[in-house]
Amino acid sequence: MLMTRSHLSDATLRKLPAGTKIPAYDRGRIAPGIVHLGVGAFHRAHQAAYVDECLAAGETDWGITGVSLRSPDTRDALSPQDGLYTLAIRSSGEEELRVIGSIQSMLVAPEDPGAVLAALTDPRTRIVTLTITEKAYLRAAGGGLDAAHPDIIHDLANPQAPKTAHGFLAEALARRLAAGTPPFTVLCCDNLPANGATLHRLLTEFAALRDARSVTAGDTGITDHIANGVAFPSSMVDRIVPATTDADRARVAGELGVDDAWPVMTEPFRQWVVEDNFSAGRPAWEKFGVTMVGDVGPFEDMKLRLLNGAHSGIAYLGLLSGHATVDRAFADPAIREFVDGLWEEAIPTLPADAGLDTSAYTAELAERFSNTALAHRTAQIANDGSQKLPQRIIAGAIERIQAGFRPECLTLVIAAWIAACEARGKTLPDNHFTDPLDTALAALGERRTLERVAAVFDLAGFAKGSPERQTLIELVAAHRVHIRQGGAALALSALGILPAIPGKT
Repeated sequence: MLMTRSHLSDATLRKLPAGTKIPAYDRGRIAPGIVHLGVGAFHRAHQAAYVDECLAAGETDWGITGVSLRSPDTRDALSPQDGLYTLAIRSSGEEELRVIGSIQSMLVAPEDPGAVLAALTDPRTRIVTLTITEKAYLRAAGGGLDAAHPDIIHDLANPQAPKTAHGFLAEALARRLAAGTPPFTVLCCDNLPANGATLHRLLTEFAALRDARSVTAGDTGITDHIANGVAFPSSMVDRIVPATTDADRARVAGELGVDDAWPVMTEPFRQWVVEDNFSAGRPAWEKFGVTMVGDVGPFEDMKLRLLNGAHSGIAYLGLLSGHATVDRAFADPAIREFVDGLWEEAIPTLPADAGLDTSAYTAELAERFSNTALAHRTAQIANDGSQKLPQRIIAGAIERIQAGFRPECLTLVIAAWIAACEARGKTLPDNHFTDPLDTALAALGERRTLERVAAVFDLAGFAKGSPERQTLIELVAAHRVHIRQGGAALALSALGILPAIPGKT
């Protein structure tokens, strides 16, 4: 007869093996203070872990209500576990298991948008955090709100039952304003340039469209309130979080003696830099390693251009070279040399007077990319390249051209993304990774290289309005020719980066 193993829950916490870190507080005494939109693995490895430490220190009014804007999968995994999950912190030599208890409840927006709005309008909610990925901000090619997106159109017509983060935030802020409840602070934690200001601008644009449809005589609407009365601090977040596998679940269950439907894998390193602009209070995050600053910009640019930019290069060149994980790609001497070249191009675009230690930062990145325990899939990083490359690669490349240099490594990343998209269904599996522009890219058909690259730039809005756009297109087109003729190896060798010769060092 098969024995059924119990699952992680409040009831089984005290039965876990000695040495397992569990919530050091009475979860029943925690009050909700944060609503988080987009409860994916990154949030659970990052913000929720920081909040867990705050709760343990006695700041008991900052429990998290998690909201999934699309899928019920996370709710279905965590609700039977009372919101508990295991954070597996892995390095090449060891693993530490920590049970996180900061998520009190989970909601699924498509199932019950009213419940989500009730959580957002609860006066106890003082901060709303977001990790919804770049594409969910629904930006048009020029960077403004995509007012023609079907979900935006739906939310403007149905403010009581929204689908998007924009719709939920606007409706909740409108209800709080009408009730005389102070607004919550909106804290964006996604990889967007000036993410707080970006979300502020997008939500103000959405509110203006909403007011244009619904404001009646004597009603001032909510546009001015959102534009001038709500805090939108920027933040920079950093922690590598690979997708959880069934092998991960089995290993964690074996260690704990209970099943965890969705443990989260991560690395020891973590960083959170937050603009200290909160209108309704905040946890004392600085006591637990969060850097509270007046200007996030320099930290954000360093992370986007050195970590995220390198990650994209490793992912696309790794896929074209047959490497399934970041550590394997980074162990390829040619890709390793390429990353050094990318850093050499990107570092001069960072502010010189901000006190950034780029040497220490890139040395730490090299160690993190070499972490064999994470098995961070290149295909996972490759998703949504059209949304990620503008801030990770293109902005820095434009600055290098303006300074009189040819950003060969930065533009090779763009060419590698185009080539990796084209390789799906050929040398890569169908749907090996996805992009919001997949349908439009497929419709381009066969074109000459320069024409095709220009068409991709048009679709993605890359360097739109920039005088350096044509130079970028020509550099990318030259790299694409090399990739088509001889793969990533030829493109790298054209930069003077030669593959390692077996037996030689």
